[in-house]
Amino acid sequence: MDLLTIPLLLIGIALLVFGAEYLVRGSSSIAERLGISPIVIGLTVVAFGTSAPELAVSVNAALSGSNDVALGNVVGSNIANILLILGLSAAVGGGLAITQRIVRLDVPILIGVSIITYVLALNNAIGRFEGLALFVALLMYIGWLIRESRKESAAVAAEYAKSIDEIEGDVAYAPLIWQIGLAVVGFIMLIVGSNFLVDSASVLARSLGVSDLVIGLTVVAVGTSLPELATSVMAAFRGERDIAVGNVIGSNLFNLMSVLGLTALFSPNGVAVSDAALELDMLVMIAATVALLPICWNGFMIKRWEGTLLAAFYVTYVTYIVLASVENSTSSTIGFAITMVASLVFLGFSVTGYQGWRRHRASQHRAN
Repeated sequence: MDLLTIPLLLIGIALLVFGAEYLVRGSSSIAERLGISPIVIGLTVVAFGTSAPELAVSVNAALSGSNDVALGNVVGSNIANILLILGLSAAVGGGLAITQRIVRLDVPILIGVSIITYVLALNNAIGRFEGLALFVALLMYIGWLIRESRKESAAVAAEYAKSIDEIEGDVAYAPLIWQIGLAVVGFIMLIVGSNFLVDSASVLARSLGVSDLVIGLTVVAVGTSLPELATSVMAAFRGERDIAVGNVIGSNLFNLMSVLGLTALFSPNGVAVSDAALELDMLVMIAATVALLPICWNGFMIKRWEGTLLAAFYVTYVTYIVLASVENSTSSTIGFAITMVASLVFLGFSVTGYQGWRRHRASQHRAN
Protein backbone atom coordinates (compact mmCIF):
# COMPACT_ATOMS: atom_id res chain seq x y z
CA MET A 1 0.00 0.00 0.00
CA ASP A 2 1.47 3.37 -1.02
CA LEU A 3 0.83 6.81 0.42
CA LEU A 4 -1.87 7.59 -2.16
CA THR A 5 -4.18 4.67 -1.27
CA ILE A 6 -6.03 6.30 1.64
CA PRO A 7 -6.29 9.76 -0.02
CA LEU A 8 -7.67 8.16 -3.21
CA LEU A 9 -10.14 6.17 -1.11
CA LEU A 10 -11.40 9.35 0.56
CA ILE A 11 -11.49 11.23 -2.76
CA GLY A 12 -13.47 8.39 -4.29
CA ILE A 13 -16.05 8.50 -1.49
CA ALA A 14 -16.33 12.31 -1.76
CA LEU A 15 -16.81 12.12 -5.55
CA LEU A 16 -19.55 9.51 -5.09
CA VAL A 17 -21.42 11.58 -2.50
CA PHE A 18 -21.30 14.87 -4.41
CA GLY A 19 -21.75 13.17 -7.77
CA ALA A 20 -24.98 11.51 -6.60
CA GLU A 21 -26.27 14.84 -5.27
CA TYR A 22 -25.52 16.69 -8.52
CA LEU A 23 -27.05 13.90 -10.60
CA VAL A 24 -30.26 13.94 -8.55
CA ARG A 25 -30.52 17.74 -8.58
CA GLY A 26 -29.89 18.09 -12.30
CA SER A 27 -32.02 15.13 -13.38
CA SER A 28 -34.95 16.11 -11.15
CA SER A 29 -34.93 19.66 -12.49
CA ILE A 30 -34.81 18.49 -16.12
CA ALA A 31 -37.65 16.03 -15.52
CA GLU A 32 -39.79 18.69 -13.88
CA ARG A 33 -39.20 21.11 -16.76
CA LEU A 34 -40.28 18.40 -19.19
CA GLY A 35 -43.59 18.13 -17.36
CA ILE A 36 -42.96 14.83 -15.59
CA SER A 37 -45.00 14.64 -12.39
CA PRO A 38 -43.26 15.00 -9.00
CA ILE A 39 -44.50 11.54 -8.00
CA VAL A 40 -42.78 9.89 -10.95
CA ILE A 41 -39.61 11.90 -10.27
CA GLY A 42 -39.60 10.84 -6.65
CA LEU A 43 -40.12 7.18 -7.48
CA THR A 44 -37.52 7.04 -10.25
CA VAL A 45 -34.91 9.79 -10.53
CA VAL A 46 -34.48 10.53 -6.81
CA ALA A 47 -34.66 6.89 -5.71
CA PHE A 48 -32.22 5.82 -8.42
CA GLY A 49 -29.93 8.77 -7.69
CA THR A 50 -29.45 7.83 -4.02
CA SER A 51 -28.43 4.32 -5.16
CA ALA A 52 -26.19 5.62 -7.96
CA PRO A 53 -22.95 5.30 -5.89
CA GLU A 54 -23.69 1.63 -5.19
CA LEU A 55 -24.48 1.03 -8.87
CA ALA A 56 -21.31 2.75 -10.11
CA VAL A 57 -19.07 0.89 -7.66
CA SER A 58 -20.67 -2.55 -8.13
CA VAL A 59 -20.68 -2.46 -11.94
CA ASN A 60 -17.10 -1.17 -11.98
CA ALA A 61 -16.00 -3.84 -9.51
CA ALA A 62 -17.72 -6.66 -11.43
CA LEU A 63 -16.22 -5.57 -14.75
CA SER A 64 -12.75 -5.41 -13.18
CA GLY A 65 -13.10 -8.89 -11.69
CA SER A 66 -13.65 -7.81 -8.06
CA ASN A 67 -16.89 -9.77 -7.57
CA ASP A 68 -16.57 -9.81 -3.78
CA VAL A 69 -16.45 -6.01 -3.73
CA ALA A 70 -19.48 -5.84 -6.04
CA LEU A 71 -21.58 -8.17 -3.88
CA GLY A 72 -20.24 -6.91 -0.57
CA ASN A 73 -21.11 -3.36 -1.57
CA VAL A 74 -24.80 -4.23 -2.09
CA VAL A 75 -25.21 -6.54 0.90
CA GLY A 76 -23.10 -4.31 3.16
CA SER A 77 -25.02 -1.20 2.12
CA ASN A 78 -28.35 -2.83 2.96
CA ILE A 79 -27.04 -3.95 6.35
CA ALA A 80 -25.58 -0.49 7.04
CA ASN A 81 -28.79 1.23 5.91
CA ILE A 82 -30.90 -0.66 8.45
CA LEU A 83 -28.58 -1.14 11.41
CA LEU A 84 -26.36 1.94 11.17
CA ILE A 85 -28.38 4.59 9.33
CA LEU A 86 -31.81 3.88 10.82
CA GLY A 87 -30.16 3.21 14.16
CA LEU A 88 -28.28 6.52 14.23
CA SER A 89 -31.27 8.44 12.84
CA ALA A 90 -33.51 7.07 15.60
CA ALA A 91 -30.88 7.64 18.27
CA VAL A 92 -30.09 11.26 17.38
CA GLY A 93 -33.63 12.16 16.36
CA GLY A 94 -35.38 10.83 19.44
CA GLY A 95 -37.11 8.09 17.45
CA LEU A 96 -38.40 7.67 13.90
CA ALA A 97 -42.08 7.77 13.01
CA ILE A 98 -43.22 5.15 10.51
CA THR A 99 -46.29 5.32 8.28
CA GLN A 100 -48.66 2.36 8.19
CA ARG A 101 -48.03 2.00 4.45
CA ILE A 102 -44.34 1.23 5.06
CA VAL A 103 -45.20 -1.42 7.65
CA ARG A 104 -47.99 -3.04 5.64
CA LEU A 105 -46.41 -2.90 2.17
CA ASP A 106 -42.82 -1.73 1.74
CA VAL A 107 -41.10 -3.68 4.54
CA PRO A 108 -42.79 -7.00 3.60
CA ILE A 109 -41.82 -6.42 -0.06
CA LEU A 110 -38.21 -5.75 0.98
CA ILE A 111 -38.20 -8.93 3.08
CA GLY A 112 -39.53 -10.92 0.11
CA VAL A 113 -36.97 -9.47 -2.32
CA SER A 114 -34.13 -10.13 0.15
CA ILE A 115 -35.15 -13.79 0.53
CA ILE A 116 -35.59 -14.23 -3.24
CA THR A 117 -32.13 -12.76 -3.83
CA TYR A 118 -30.65 -15.21 -1.33
CA VAL A 119 -32.39 -18.15 -3.04
CA LEU A 120 -31.07 -17.00 -6.44
CA ALA A 121 -27.55 -16.88 -4.97
CA LEU A 122 -27.58 -20.41 -3.50
CA ASN A 123 -25.74 -21.72 -6.56
CA ASN A 124 -22.90 -19.27 -5.75
CA ALA A 125 -23.80 -16.80 -8.50
CA ILE A 126 -26.36 -14.24 -9.63
CA GLY A 127 -26.48 -14.91 -13.37
CA ARG A 128 -27.24 -12.47 -16.17
CA PHE A 129 -30.78 -13.80 -16.63
CA GLU A 130 -31.41 -13.56 -12.89
CA GLY A 131 -30.06 -10.02 -12.92
CA LEU A 132 -32.43 -9.15 -15.75
CA ALA A 133 -35.32 -10.68 -13.81
CA LEU A 134 -34.50 -8.57 -10.74
CA PHE A 135 -34.37 -5.38 -12.80
CA VAL A 136 -37.61 -6.17 -14.65
CA ALA A 137 -39.25 -6.80 -11.27
CA LEU A 138 -38.11 -3.34 -10.20
CA LEU A 139 -39.65 -1.77 -13.30
CA MET A 140 -42.92 -3.61 -12.59
CA TYR A 141 -42.81 -2.41 -8.98
CA ILE A 142 -42.26 1.20 -10.06
CA GLY A 143 -45.10 0.89 -12.59
CA TRP A 144 -47.39 -0.44 -9.90
CA LEU A 145 -46.41 2.36 -7.52
CA ILE A 146 -47.10 4.99 -10.19
CA ARG A 147 -50.50 3.46 -10.93
CA GLU A 148 -51.36 3.35 -7.23
CA SER A 149 -50.14 6.92 -6.74
CA ARG A 150 -52.76 8.16 -9.18
CA LYS A 151 -55.39 6.95 -6.76
CA GLU A 152 -53.95 9.00 -3.93
CA SER A 153 -55.25 12.39 -2.99
CA ALA A 154 -53.86 15.68 -4.25
CA ALA A 155 -52.30 16.15 -0.82
CA VAL A 156 -49.93 13.24 -1.46
CA ALA A 157 -48.87 14.70 -4.80
CA ALA A 158 -48.29 18.04 -3.10
CA GLU A 159 -46.11 16.32 -0.48
CA TYR A 160 -43.98 14.73 -3.22
CA ALA A 161 -43.66 18.10 -4.90
CA LYS A 162 -42.54 19.63 -1.63
CA SER A 163 -39.89 16.92 -1.13
CA ILE A 164 -38.57 17.42 -4.66
CA ASP A 165 -38.39 21.18 -4.14
CA GLU A 166 -36.35 20.59 -0.99
CA ILE A 167 -33.96 18.33 -2.89
CA GLU A 168 -33.53 20.74 -5.79
CA GLY A 169 -33.37 24.04 -3.93
CA ASP A 170 -32.59 26.90 -6.32
CA VAL A 171 -31.48 24.57 -9.10
CA ALA A 172 -35.05 24.33 -10.47
CA TYR A 173 -34.85 27.99 -11.45
CA ALA A 174 -31.44 27.75 -13.13
CA PRO A 175 -31.08 27.69 -16.94
CA LEU A 176 -31.70 24.33 -18.61
CA ILE A 177 -28.11 24.12 -19.85
CA TRP A 178 -26.92 24.47 -16.24
CA GLN A 179 -29.20 21.62 -15.13
CA ILE A 180 -27.99 19.36 -17.94
CA GLY A 181 -24.38 20.21 -17.11
CA LEU A 182 -25.00 19.47 -13.44
CA ALA A 183 -26.37 16.01 -14.26
CA VAL A 184 -23.45 15.27 -16.61
CA VAL A 185 -20.87 16.43 -14.06
CA GLY A 186 -22.55 14.29 -11.40
CA PHE A 187 -22.45 11.24 -13.69
CA ILE A 188 -18.74 11.77 -14.46
CA MET A 189 -17.96 12.19 -10.76
CA LEU A 190 -19.70 8.87 -10.04
CA ILE A 191 -17.63 7.05 -12.66
CA VAL A 192 -14.31 8.54 -11.53
CA GLY A 193 -15.17 8.13 -7.85
CA SER A 194 -16.12 4.47 -8.31
CA ASN A 195 -12.78 3.79 -10.02
CA PHE A 196 -10.84 5.42 -7.19
CA LEU A 197 -12.87 3.64 -4.51
CA VAL A 198 -12.69 0.13 -6.02
CA ASP A 199 -8.96 0.33 -6.81
CA SER A 200 -7.91 1.79 -3.48
CA ALA A 201 -10.22 -0.54 -1.50
CA SER A 202 -8.68 -3.60 -3.19
CA VAL A 203 -5.17 -2.36 -2.41
CA LEU A 204 -6.20 -1.65 1.19
CA ALA A 205 -7.67 -5.14 1.58
CA ARG A 206 -4.49 -6.82 0.38
CA SER A 207 -2.27 -4.66 2.61
CA LEU A 208 -4.37 -5.34 5.72
CA GLY A 209 -4.66 -9.04 5.00
CA VAL A 210 -8.45 -9.01 4.85
CA SER A 211 -10.61 -10.17 1.97
CA ASP A 212 -12.18 -8.05 -0.75
CA LEU A 213 -15.56 -9.16 0.62
CA VAL A 214 -14.85 -7.61 4.03
CA ILE A 215 -13.69 -4.35 2.46
CA GLY A 216 -16.81 -4.33 0.29
CA LEU A 217 -19.03 -5.01 3.31
CA THR A 218 -17.45 -2.25 5.40
CA VAL A 219 -15.42 0.58 3.83
CA VAL A 220 -17.04 0.50 0.39
CA ALA A 221 -20.57 -0.14 1.69
CA VAL A 222 -20.49 2.69 4.23
CA GLY A 223 -18.86 5.01 1.69
CA THR A 224 -21.56 4.43 -0.92
CA SER A 225 -24.27 4.71 1.76
CA LEU A 226 -23.20 8.22 2.79
CA PRO A 227 -25.98 9.89 0.70
CA GLU A 228 -28.61 7.82 2.53
CA LEU A 229 -26.91 8.53 5.87
CA ALA A 230 -26.88 12.29 5.27
CA THR A 231 -30.47 12.32 4.01
CA SER A 232 -31.88 10.21 6.85
CA VAL A 233 -30.03 11.94 9.69
CA MET A 234 -30.91 15.41 8.37
CA ALA A 235 -34.55 14.33 7.92
CA ALA A 236 -34.59 13.11 11.52
CA PHE A 237 -33.11 16.41 12.76
CA ARG A 238 -35.72 18.38 10.79
CA GLY A 239 -38.55 16.32 12.23
CA GLU A 240 -39.32 14.60 8.90
CA ARG A 241 -38.78 11.22 10.50
CA ASP A 242 -41.02 9.20 8.20
CA ILE A 243 -38.90 10.36 5.25
CA ALA A 244 -35.80 8.89 6.91
CA VAL A 245 -37.36 5.42 7.06
CA GLY A 246 -38.83 5.58 3.55
CA ASN A 247 -35.45 6.64 2.16
CA VAL A 248 -33.74 3.57 3.60
CA ILE A 249 -36.43 1.08 2.56
CA GLY A 250 -36.54 2.47 -0.98
CA SER A 251 -32.74 2.49 -1.25
CA ASN A 252 -32.49 -1.14 -0.13
CA LEU A 253 -35.05 -2.21 -2.73
CA PHE A 254 -33.12 -0.38 -5.44
CA ASN A 255 -29.83 -1.88 -4.25
CA LEU A 256 -31.09 -5.43 -4.67
CA MET A 257 -33.22 -5.09 -7.80
CA SER A 258 -31.38 -2.33 -9.68
CA VAL A 259 -27.77 -2.33 -8.47
CA LEU A 260 -27.33 -6.09 -8.08
CA GLY A 261 -29.61 -6.79 -11.04
CA LEU A 262 -27.81 -4.47 -13.47
CA THR A 263 -24.38 -5.51 -12.16
CA ALA A 264 -25.18 -9.17 -12.89
CA LEU A 265 -26.69 -8.24 -16.26
CA PHE A 266 -23.69 -6.22 -17.48
CA SER A 267 -21.03 -8.53 -16.07
CA PRO A 268 -20.04 -11.23 -18.63
CA ASN A 269 -20.30 -14.02 -16.03
CA GLY A 270 -22.79 -12.47 -13.64
CA VAL A 271 -21.87 -11.84 -10.01
CA ALA A 272 -20.12 -14.63 -8.11
CA VAL A 273 -21.36 -15.23 -4.55
CA SER A 274 -18.91 -16.76 -2.09
CA ASP A 275 -19.84 -19.32 0.56
CA ALA A 276 -18.81 -16.81 3.23
CA ALA A 277 -21.43 -14.33 1.97
CA LEU A 278 -24.12 -17.04 1.84
CA GLU A 279 -23.33 -18.40 5.30
CA LEU A 280 -23.18 -15.07 7.13
CA ASP A 281 -23.55 -11.72 5.43
CA MET A 282 -26.65 -12.32 3.30
CA LEU A 283 -28.31 -13.98 6.31
CA VAL A 284 -27.47 -10.94 8.45
CA MET A 285 -29.03 -8.72 5.76
CA ILE A 286 -32.24 -10.80 5.81
CA ALA A 287 -32.31 -10.94 9.62
CA ALA A 288 -31.89 -7.16 9.92
CA THR A 289 -34.70 -6.63 7.40
CA VAL A 290 -37.05 -9.09 9.11
CA ALA A 291 -36.32 -7.47 12.49
CA LEU A 292 -37.72 -4.20 11.14
CA LEU A 293 -41.24 -5.63 11.00
CA PRO A 294 -41.84 -6.22 14.74
CA ILE A 295 -39.93 -3.03 15.58
CA CYS A 296 -42.18 -0.99 13.28
CA TRP A 297 -45.38 -2.58 14.61
CA ASN A 298 -44.53 -1.40 18.13
CA GLY A 299 -46.27 1.96 17.98
CA PHE A 300 -45.25 2.65 14.36
CA MET A 301 -41.98 4.10 15.57
CA ILE A 302 -38.34 3.08 15.91
CA LYS A 303 -37.64 4.29 19.43
CA ARG A 304 -34.37 5.85 20.52
CA TRP A 305 -33.28 2.81 22.54
CA GLU A 306 -34.10 0.51 19.62
CA GLY A 307 -32.06 2.70 17.28
CA THR A 308 -29.12 2.64 19.70
CA LEU A 309 -29.35 -1.14 19.85
CA LEU A 310 -29.39 -1.43 16.05
CA ALA A 311 -26.30 0.76 15.72
CA ALA A 312 -24.53 -1.27 18.43
CA PHE A 313 -25.29 -4.47 16.51
CA TYR A 314 -23.73 -2.96 13.40
CA VAL A 315 -20.51 -2.11 15.25
CA THR A 316 -20.41 -5.65 16.68
CA TYR A 317 -21.05 -7.22 13.26
CA VAL A 318 -18.26 -5.22 11.60
CA THR A 319 -15.88 -6.09 14.45
CA TYR A 320 -16.67 -9.76 14.02
CA ILE A 321 -16.18 -9.96 10.24
CA VAL A 322 -12.91 -8.05 10.44
CA LEU A 323 -11.55 -10.30 13.21
CA ALA A 324 -12.77 -13.42 11.41
CA SER A 325 -11.12 -12.26 8.18
CA VAL A 326 -7.70 -12.03 9.84
CA GLU A 327 -8.36 -15.30 11.72
CA ASN A 328 -8.33 -13.76 15.17
CA SER A 329 -8.96 -16.32 17.92
CA THR A 330 -11.61 -14.18 19.62
CA SER A 331 -13.85 -14.06 16.53
CA SER A 332 -15.57 -17.38 17.34
CA THR A 333 -16.42 -16.18 20.84
CA ILE A 334 -17.80 -12.91 19.49
CA GLY A 335 -19.77 -14.82 16.85
CA PHE A 336 -21.38 -17.04 19.48
CA ALA A 337 -22.20 -14.02 21.66
CA ILE A 338 -23.74 -12.20 18.69
CA THR A 339 -25.93 -15.20 17.88
CA MET A 340 -27.20 -15.55 21.45
CA VAL A 341 -27.81 -11.84 22.04
CA ALA A 342 -29.37 -11.31 18.61
CA SER A 343 -31.76 -14.22 19.18
CA LEU A 344 -32.88 -12.82 22.55
CA VAL A 345 -33.23 -9.28 21.17
CA PHE A 346 -35.24 -10.48 18.16
CA LEU A 347 -37.51 -12.43 20.52
CA GLY A 348 -38.01 -9.26 22.55
CA PHE A 349 -38.72 -7.22 19.40
CA SER A 350 -41.23 -9.86 18.29
CA VAL A 351 -43.10 -9.77 21.62
CA THR A 352 -43.28 -5.96 21.74
CA GLY A 353 -44.18 -5.87 18.04
CA TYR A 354 -47.04 -8.32 18.55
CA GLN A 355 -48.30 -6.30 21.51
CA GLY A 356 -48.15 -3.14 19.39
CA TRP A 357 -50.05 -4.87 16.56
CA ARG A 358 -52.77 -5.99 19.01
CA ARG A 359 -53.10 -2.44 20.40
CA HIS A 360 -53.41 -1.12 16.84
CA ARG A 361 -56.11 -3.66 15.96
CA ALA A 362 -57.97 -2.88 19.19
CA SER A 363 -57.90 0.86 18.49
CA GLN A 364 -59.19 0.24 14.96
CA HIS A 365 -62.00 -1.93 16.34
CA ARG A 366 -63.03 0.80 18.81
CA ALA A 367 -62.95 3.41 16.04
CA ASN A 368 -65.32 1.31 13.93
